[in-house]
Amino acid sequence: MAVKRAKKSSRSAANSPAKAKSSKSKASVAKRTRVATTQVKKTARKPQSKPQSKTTAAAKNAGIKDVVKVVEGALDDMKAVNVKVMDVHKLTDITDTMVIASGNSDRHVRSIADRVVEFAKKAGFRPMGVEGERDGEWVLVDLRDVIVHIMLPRVREFYRLENLWDVSAARREAAVANGSGS
Repeated sequence: MAVKRAKKSSRSAANSPAKAKSSKSKASVAKRTRVATTQVKKTARKPQSKPQSKTTAAAKNAGIKDVVKVVEGALDDMKAVNVKVMDVHKLTDITDTMVIASGNSDRHVRSIADRVVEFAKKAGFRPMGVEGERDGEWVLVDLRDVIVHIMLPRVREFYRLENLWDVSAARREAAVANGSGS
């Protein structure tokens, strides 16, 4: 008798469009939640549990130097202006090296960024992201351990990233402001 009741209730659920619709929507919500959770797990960075050994750090350093050479080649190829490479690994965990360059116009800035991405892909370094291409005043290319900022000169002067990230320049500026001038 219990079996007959179960069959009867499943028939009534199939005949009832509201119940069928709610069960479908619950299933689609559950599926979307699983997909979103999987995507978050894939993109989340795992914290390093062990300090890097000297050989691992040396290999990483060599890889960073290779990326910087590729970036500098692309910037030179596109005639970027006022290129500055800064080692910031002691200042932040976000990146190890920042490259800041200027372009003469918004079109030039976008072209330089495209060339950096193109050269990086050819060399086997896949960019994590590119921001600001639409406006072209400031384009950021994230190559994991190397972040490349390409800006118009007026934007570069306004934000003064060199002074923000270059500790020795900040100290010199503070000394000049205090009047001690070294």
